[in-house]
Formats: sequence, C-alpha cells, structure tokens
Amino acid sequence: MANLFRRLTAPAAPVIQRDTVRLRLDDAEIDVLRVRDPRARRLKLSVDERGARLTLPLRASLASGERFLQANRQWLQQQLARFDGEGLLAAPLALREPGVLPLRGALLPVRWQEGRFTRIEVDAEGACIQLPARAGDASLRRMLREFYEARMRADVGRWLPAYLPGLPRAPARLRLKVMSSQWGSLAPDGSLALDLALALARPAAFEYVLVHELCHLLQANHSPAFWAEVEARFPQWRHERDYLREEGRRLKATLRQLLRGA
Repeated sequence: MANLFRRLTAPAAPVIQRDTVRLRLDDAEIDVLRVRDPRARRLKLSVDERGARLTLPLRASLASGERFLQANRQWLQQQLARFDGEGLLAAPLALREPGVLPLRGALLPVRWQEGRFTRIEVDAEGACIQLPARAGDASLRRMLREFYEARMRADVGRWLPAYLPGLPRAPARLRLKVMSSQWGSLAPDGSLALDLALALARPAAFEYVLVHELCHLLQANHSPAFWAEVEARFPQWRHERDYLREEGRRLKATLRQLLRGA
C-alpha cells in the first residue's frame, strides 16, 4: 500500500518541449532545434551531425533565447562549417553493398555472406557480415550494435583486472550506451557507463577512458589528486585525451549513422 501511495504521489516526469526556430547566417538560413528542458540550468548552444540545438531552462524567455542565438551567430557558423568539413569516418554502411566497418581505429573492408544466422566475424581480410536472405536493414543495425557491445565488453574484461589493485572496489556493473557528449560516467552506486562510440576509437583511447572512470572510485572530482591517480595508471593519458578531442565528434557521428542506417 505504501509503495502504491508513493507511486501515486510521485512528481510527474519533467516535460521537454521542442520546436524549431529559423536563423539567418551570412550565407544561408538554418533551422535550430529549440528545446525547453526543466533540467537545464543555463542557455546552451550545441552542434552535432544533426544540426544546431538551443537548450533553454524552464524560466528562460523565448526572447532571451533569440538574443543568445544572435550573440553566438559567428560561433555557430564556425561550428557548422567545421562539422561539415569533418564529416564521418567512412560512408554509412549500406545493406549488402561494398563498404567498410569502423572498428578499433581501423576501417575494415566488408564482405557479405548469406547464412542462417546474423553475425559479424573479423579476420585477416576484414569483416564478414552474415545475414539470412530475408534479413532487412533493421536486422543489420541491431547486429552492429550487439557486435560493438560484445567487442567492448571483451576489451573491458581484458583490461580491468590489471587496474583493480589499489581501487576500493570494482565497478558495480557496466552499461554501454550512445552518449551525446561524454565518453563515460561513474554513478554514485558504482555503475560504470561507457560510450559505445569507443568501439570505433583506437584501443589506447578506449583504455584511457576506462582508467579515467575507474579513478573516480578514488577521487569523485577532477582535482589534481584525481589526475595524479590517472597519471600513475596511464601515463600517456594526455595523448589519448587529445585524440578524443580531435576525433571525438567524427567517432560519435559515425556510430549514430551506423546504428540509424538509411
């Protein structure tokens, strides 16, 4: 009865409102996705492969959002041009057509094979994707996600034992998901989340993110003490952080395109 009462009296989930606003730049007009999010604490403008997004806190007026857009027009145009120039790591993989599969910092040539089951195998020649004759695009996208998740879990299982000594405990669980900006996070209950796009990155960068999040078991911040823990376990962390800063947007955009398909 008590549980039922708590459910009935629990506050409703915050409602996120979305619409678009037209913005004139120097050479074109664009649509900016405008999102009013009760969880947002400040005005925020961001750009990814889907375009521009303006996030407004609950109390921000539409006029303040318009002024924020106008004030950041030059920055927005630069980011859009930069993103267009970066593009994807490779052309999106199309069902049963020649292409490449991004994996661990490489682009593997793909060959297709008909079979009873859906699976992906990696060998010296590249990646062999097996699909039943009637399998469609949705089956391919589901298989790609499962393939990347399995590869990441195998990597974490191989690396993790070496880093457990000196930690207060192991992560409670591992979750792999598509993350918009972060590469990983560690929840207060010890749950470790990693961005699925790390399967496309070079292994050293993936390992750095794992070490970074594990060190939050020792320091729940980014203080000098935290970075000292990272340094002690992964001395080349700066090099891999720079790699993710340079390639991160392309990695994330490529993963979304792979999982979304045509």
